Amino acid sequence: MATDYRFEFGDFGSVSYMNVAYQGPLPLSAVRAAMEALEWKKLPHLMPEGVHFDLPDRVRAKIARLIGADPNQVAITTGASGGMAAIAAGMDWKPGDEVLMARGEFPSHFSSWLPLERAGKLRMKMFSPKGRFVSADDYIEHIGPRTRLVSASLVRFDDGALLDAERVAKACHAAGAAFLLDLAQCAGAMPLDIGALGADFAVSSGYKWLLGPYGTGFFWIADEWVERLQLGSLYYQGLEGARNFHSLPLENLRPVAGARRWDSPETASFTNLAALDASLDLILKVGVEAIARHNDGLVKEIIERLPQDTCALASPAETERRGPYVCIAGRNPEETAKFFGKLRDAGIIVSLRENALRVAPHIYNDSGDVSRLIEVLSA
Repeated sequence: MATDYRFEFGDFGSVSYMNVAYQGPLPLSAVRAAMEALEWKKLPHLMPEGVHFDLPDRVRAKIARLIGADPNQVAITTGASGGMAAIAAGMDWKPGDEVLMARGEFPSHFSSWLPLERAGKLRMKMFSPKGRFVSADDYIEHIGPRTRLVSASLVRFDDGALLDAERVAKACHAAGAAFLLDLAQCAGAMPLDIGALGADFAVSSGYKWLLGPYGTGFFWIADEWVERLQLGSLYYQGLEGARNFHSLPLENLRPVAGARRWDSPETASFTNLAALDASLDLILKVGVEAIARHNDGLVKEIIERLPQDTCALASPAETERRGPYVCIAGRNPEETAKFFGKLRDAGIIVSLRENALRVAPHIYNDSGDVSRLIEVLSA
């Protein structure tokens, strides 16, 4: 990357932080924005007029740019689970309906549907991949006449495998099923065209690759689902006319058009959204394509230099089958756990997930961080 973006973040000192798939660090600009928002609460007369709506709408528009969507299709939530909860509450479930998922998915793909299964409103149908990594063929094989929704991650949290979502979407729609994509492990790190992916819904947290605070996220909904998906409780700022604080709507109450009706309550959580707004500015300034190239270059270097006598690749080797990070395993789970401890002791921060080391670099990392990683894995 021609420009050195390390100055945009805090000084990590002797630490090589390669753990964005767990928590993305707040850029310094986001920290400043959050501090300014705290000043609004300390001295409320400094709060900009209209911030309750203007701040969420700025964030909404920037998220839309990142995923190739229209801002009216984006709701602001507190995380990926917020969008899943809206789908769970809003689908007109019929007895015998199935939600199809792959085993090993992130737990929110189960917790969102589990209460409905226990209430007898649907059945969770889970399958195990035929190969090492889940594929579109696995989903397509298990879509059946009772499949009402397929719930899947575009990039798996445990191994970084990238799903051929377009093929799954076509199979879903041919069977009359809806398709939900979890973008938490790629939104902001990979170029996305949500329309081309073919999903009906998409969700994401904001604290990973979007570099925002914990407690931020979004829910994307296709236009044809806005009126089909029933509303649960509605935050009052999702009502038509709510912008007029001087004369709030008290009669003929109607939800606003578009996805904003699913905004989480207290949408303009000032410190959170002000920080996310600034983080999105940085991502858009650098460019998702440039971020993806930089991260992929580091991941390829890790794969090329991986010591074959002590480690094995636990992610797809091919770029087109992999998300923005890589997973590595020792010769057995005990060795993997030992490597995790050694890396932490050496100030190299990664995640231990499902008996693999998840290494997730970003634009503040460079080949020096890769060399430190490889040195520990080679010892």
